[in-house]
Amino acid sequence: MKKHKMKGLFFTGLLGAALLAAGCSGNENASGEQNDGNNGNNSNDGEEKRLIINNGSEPTSLDPPIGNDEYSYSILNNVMEGLTRLEKDDPVPAPAMAEDWDVSDDGLTYTFHIREDAVWSNGDPVTAEDFEYSFKRLADPETASPAAHHSYWIAGAEAFNTGEGSEEDVQVTAVDEKTLEVVLENPVDFFPSIVAMPQLFPVHKDTAENDANWANSVDTLVTNGPFTLTEWERDEYILVEKNEDYWDAETVNLDAVEYLMVEDTNTAYQLYQNNELHVSGIPTDMMGELIESDEAAIYPRSGIEFQRFNVEEEPFHNKNIRKAFAKAINGQEIVDYIIQGNQPVMDGYIYNEFVHPAGGTYRENAGSMHEFNVDEARELLELGMKEEGYDTLPEVTLSYNTDDQHHTVAQAVQEMLQQNLGVDVKLENTEWAVFLEAQRNVELQYSRSSFLGGYNDPMNYLDNFTSGNPMNRTGWSNEEYDSLVAESLQEVDPERRFELMQQAEEVFMEEAVIVPLYFYNSTFLEKPEVVDIVRHPVGFVELKWADLQ
Repeated sequence: MKKHKMKGLFFTGLLGAALLAAGCSGNENASGEQNDGNNGNNSNDGEEKRLIINNGSEPTSLDPPIGNDEYSYSILNNVMEGLTRLEKDDPVPAPAMAEDWDVSDDGLTYTFHIREDAVWSNGDPVTAEDFEYSFKRLADPETASPAAHHSYWIAGAEAFNTGEGSEEDVQVTAVDEKTLEVVLENPVDFFPSIVAMPQLFPVHKDTAENDANWANSVDTLVTNGPFTLTEWERDEYILVEKNEDYWDAETVNLDAVEYLMVEDTNTAYQLYQNNELHVSGIPTDMMGELIESDEAAIYPRSGIEFQRFNVEEEPFHNKNIRKAFAKAINGQEIVDYIIQGNQPVMDGYIYNEFVHPAGGTYRENAGSMHEFNVDEARELLELGMKEEGYDTLPEVTLSYNTDDQHHTVAQAVQEMLQQNLGVDVKLENTEWAVFLEAQRNVELQYSRSSFLGGYNDPMNYLDNFTSGNPMNRTGWSNEEYDSLVAESLQEVDPERRFELMQQAEEVFMEEAVIVPLYFYNSTFLEKPEVVDIVRHPVGFVELKWADLQ
């Protein structure tokens, strides 16, 4: 955990007014089990160690291939476990459900050895057959997983998912009860990191086959991680308790974790002040003040805040109009005056800090591919409107999911586009599940978006926008881009592979499919007694090692 101090910033005009207005959101009631002011968490008083944190929203699903968002995976990552798990002090894969693994000389075949003491919460052993079933289920088109593309590393999985092959073609095999063999499409040296991702967690085969709603109830949810789910009040809280049958239970310090579902960060902050939360986000209007607190914790994060264009809808079918919008929005002002967490502004699409095989970081080698430029933005808008024969721009609506910070950013973007381009933009907000469904169905013209990296390689970003990828959500398709991504996947020379990925990013940025805003820092308030919550730059929040002291 890194503590960070920064000076307060000053601002004027409508941007400042929007920010101040966002702070007046009022408080809402939050439900769930709550302790007194001491939280009952003093490790010296013999009482339960219960960590209470805000999840922000109800998980979309606790079925690993379905709940493809942080609200789901922040919980799943602690009640489930894959073949590997990222180490506490380094984001590299360590043995988890697999106690070890072998790799063939050609890098195509991985053989994972499932540990004998791996068990499900119902007492059944975790088997290689569970993993074979789960990997194939992720790829199965009938599962309709938004994360299905994460199975494409496996030979035959993409063909099965796209209807061009069968389940039998997916080359993952339970050799025996505890031995799993996976054959890849291409040599991927970071595959052990991929199987640490929640999308590739196993599910209990018999349960999933016999009950389509198994993941929706405490009574039927079968898990295999450090914690087990014991209570679930919809839209209020989820309670998980230490799994005494977990293979590494002696490492788990907490007795329980309570996840509250509080969307409004001002409400969450009030709970934090009242000692009813141990960990909370920081309200937008208080970031500049609270970032200097001794309880503020900033974690670097491989993730991005950006906006998507629907290239199938006017006016964003025109590349120059898209480029105009992208260049007219000042990401630095958004970071400085609204987010105030010292986040790096995006000068490309791919996370800057990936290590480049030639030395240095990815961005140091690739160079900047995006900048705020009002003059150029105006020229591009004029050109795009001329190409389309527009006297006035068709109506534009920016959609975002309900959140005070998203609201403030949307207001700032609305102001920037009006001031810099003379374009009036309507704002539309909806609650998370409704928003996500509409975005997945490419129903939104222009929308707020985010992406969190799950493994330590630029490909984690690039494959999201290949043609037909369910993470694309823009309607955009480009043969050159697809070809470069495919070629980089087949390339075994590390420096040449990064060169191809850089070329793919250049194509993507030239096409202006998105508005880049900023790379993430994960910024929280944490009570002094909270220790060892692990938030890697890639991966999801880890509570396996967390403690209350």
